Amino acid sequence: FPLAIEQFDLSEYDLIVSSSASIAKGVITNANQLHVSYVHSPMRYAWDLYHQYIKESKLKGIKGWYAKRILSKIRLWDVINTNRVDYLIANSNYIARRIKKVYRREAKVIYPPVDIESFSLEVNKENYYVTASRLVSYKKIDLIVKAFSKMKDKKLIVIGEGPEMNKIKNIKSSNISVLGHVSFSDMVKYLQCAKAFVFASEEDFGIVPVEAQACGTPVLAYGKGGALETVREGISGHFFYNQSVKSIIEGVKKMENTKFDPEVVRENALKFSKERFEKEFKETVEKLYRQWQVS
Repeated sequence: FPLAIEQFDLSEYDLIVSSSASIAKGVITNANQLHVSYVHSPMRYAWDLYHQYIKESKLKGIKGWYAKRILSKIRLWDVINTNRVDYLIANSNYIARRIKKVYRREAKVIYPPVDIESFSLEVNKENYYVTASRLVSYKKIDLIVKAFSKMKDKKLIVIGEGPEMNKIKNIKSSNISVLGHVSFSDMVKYLQCAKAFVFASEEDFGIVPVEAQACGTPVLAYGKGGALETVREGISGHFFYNQSVKSIIEGVKKMENTKFDPEVVRENALKFSKERFEKEFKETVEKLYRQWQVS
C-alpha cells in the first residue's frame, strides 16, 4: 500500500486534496504544492484495532510474527507521511482526538456528507427494530441479535451481508429476520417504518444512524465514538454504554419508554447534509489555499 500510493505523480497540481482512511495522505508532494487531507481515521488496523485484528486473524508462528512486523513498519510510515500534509481535516471530534493522539497534530472538524434527501420523513412507524451493516465482527451485530433473542416480544430486522452471516443466522431466534443484501429502496423503506435503529459499534462517524434519523427514526446507539456527535440523548435516540447483551436490553427498555417526535428526529439529521458539507469544505480549502499563496 505505501509503495502504491507513492507512485502517483501529482507534480503538475498546485492543490492536492486527499480523502484518507489509511494511506491516501501518503502521496508525495513538493514545497510548491498545498496538500489538505480529509482524514476519516488513522489506519485502524495498525493503531486502535491492532490487537483485535491480530487476534481475529488467528495468525500464529511465522505468519503472526510477519504480520506484526509489517504493521510495525506501517505505523512508522503512517506517522512519517503525516509530515507531508499541510493541513488535516477530521470527519468528527472523535477522530480529531485520535489524530492528536497518534500524529500530535491539530485537525479542523468537518462532518461528512449524508444524502439526507434520499431518506424522507415517515411519521407512521411499525412495531419492529432494524439494524443495517456489513456483517463483520467489530460492528457487533451478533450482540444485537443475542439481545433480541432474549426479547421474544420485540421484532428485529437485520440488513447486510458479510463473513459473520452464518454465525448470526445460527444464533438468531424466531423474532429476528436476517435479510442479507436488500435494494437501496427497500433499505430506505425499512429505515422509514422502523420503531428504532440499533447501532452497537464504535465508529469514526457512522453514516447509517444519520440516515435513519433523516427518516424520522430514532437511534439506540453505543455511547462511544462518532454516535455521540450525531445522536441527541432523549431527543433523537438513546445510548447504551457497554457493548453487552444486558446493556442493549436496557437500552431497548429506554426506547420503549420514550415518545420520540419523528419531525424533531429528522431535524437533527439535517445538519449533516451534502449541501452543508460541500459549502463548508469548499470554503475551508479555498481559505487555506489563499493563506498558502501569500505565505
